[in-house]
Amino acid sequence: MKTLVIVRHAKSSWDNQGLSDHDRPLNRRGLRDAPVMGARLAEWGPPVDRVISSSALRALTTAELITQEMGLPWDEIVIDEVLYHASEEDMLEIIQEQEDYLDGLMMFGHNPGMTYLVNHLSDLDLENLPTCGVVTLQFNIEHWTEVGEDPAVIAEINTPKKHR
Repeated sequence: MKTLVIVRHAKSSWDNQGLSDHDRPLNRRGLRDAPVMGARLAEWGPPVDRVISSSALRALTTAELITQEMGLPWDEIVIDEVLYHASEEDMLEIIQEQEDYLDGLMMFGHNPGMTYLVNHLSDLDLENLPTCGVVTLQFNIEHWTEVGEDPAVIAEINTPKKHR
């Protein structure tokens, strides 16, 4: 069994128009929602062996806040620049390249690619993965190269607004 946790970055700020898109920070809501989702994952989430994040500030900050709440070593987050504006195909390639001794993978990135990836790998049929939304997908497989051959056997979505 392999588990993939897909997380869209938390809500970001547009206050400073002089910043590049890559350097936009989280806004107040994003800074509040990310730890909440991390605490939920710490309570009911699957084990995670590796965390990979986009290099964008808003994704990396989300990854740090969530993994801190989960008790994971946030300083071991793998930063992959490909995840910044990655297509569904780019993300699938990253997933399929993972070593098979890993059973749980968590990825932090951006839309629209993340929504497309979730829809490709599951029967969820999302219109839009909301900011700080978490999708947990479980596959009855032994090798990461098999991800995408069949839909996930378990597919669950959780969002910050879901439990308010």
